[in-house]
Amino acid sequence: MTVFVTIQPHGGETFVKPLSLIRSGICLVLLTLGTVGAADLPKPEYHLLKKISFSAAPGGREYYDYLTFESSTRRLYLSHGTEVKVVNADTGETVGTISNLNQTHGILILNELGKGFITDGGDDSVVLFDLATLKITGRVKTVAEPDCITYDSASNHVFVFNGHGHGMTVIDPQNGAALGIVPMGGTPESAVADGKGLIFDNNQDTSEVVVIDSRSLTIKVRWPIAPAGSPTAMAMDREHRRLFISGRDPQFFVVMSADTGKIIQSFPISAGVDANVFEPDTGLIFTSTRDGLIHIFHEDSPDMFSVAGTIKTEYGAKTMALDPKTHNIFVTTSDFGPPPPATPLKPNPQPDPMDRVPGTFRLLIYGR
Repeated sequence: MTVFVTIQPHGGETFVKPLSLIRSGICLVLLTLGTVGAADLPKPEYHLLKKISFSAAPGGREYYDYLTFESSTRRLYLSHGTEVKVVNADTGETVGTISNLNQTHGILILNELGKGFITDGGDDSVVLFDLATLKITGRVKTVAEPDCITYDSASNHVFVFNGHGHGMTVIDPQNGAALGIVPMGGTPESAVADGKGLIFDNNQDTSEVVVIDSRSLTIKVRWPIAPAGSPTAMAMDREHRRLFISGRDPQFFVVMSADTGKIIQSFPISAGVDANVFEPDTGLIFTSTRDGLIHIFHEDSPDMFSVAGTIKTEYGAKTMALDPKTHNIFVTTSDFGPPPPATPLKPNPQPDPMDRVPGTFRLLIYGR
């Protein structure tokens, strides 16, 4: 049976068309739009290029956190327990080691000063080192468990986010002096600076983005990140003023306006997210998770994002760095103890993420 639909354009003549023709037209338009969109999207097909293993860090306890890639020297800095390994990103050879640390987290490189900074969560301090010699040159005390570290070019200050201390320590990188501590009202995590005087930081306890004025050292506003919760990862498209935030509970990747705090889009992700990286040249955003999966999203426009694919890595590879020249992606992980027995509720249990096997730390490099 053919169904007819009466159509009356605004200010026009009434006419009748079969519904089947209307459906066909709609489908054709949608198919055409879908084809154009797919053609415009990059097709990242990543595979494992290299696996580099390291011996156990002094002290024997296996631990790792942030990775930092530095473009001008082609060096990759890897946090590894009581040390930081420095690797040539092109050859995979170890350039050197920064030792005599306690529990390393974030690594910041300021080439213009010839200095590097490491957050040492086991010593509640920021360690300063010389980029040329990799020798430690000083320490700055913080509050409990310094973790993420970032630099703000507008204020020329270094900002350190202290997990257990629920505060942000501000450091003058020129003389290594602590300038003050800003209470964050919860556990701060990853942060980014927009280069114009604002710092955006994830607050795990309140599931918010905290916006900080880097000059006055005051909190301007707090924005909720629902549907994501317990945010741990953040990156930013500074040109288009978009924040990319990932949370663990609930497990979502969200895109937020850095001007209004409005959530523009959100996508579900796998468990244990810990890092986001944005690649301006391609418009790709990478989100790495402990489950051994990197989610890839694409910025089709500042207000439209799409799923571009995934990269299967290894369990535990939750932190990440990216080389903008080669587009290679770096993650670190280790072996883990056996998973607990399966249950009806958890038929495929994962290993305890803290049960890392000493001496199995490794760097994985993925490329196209």
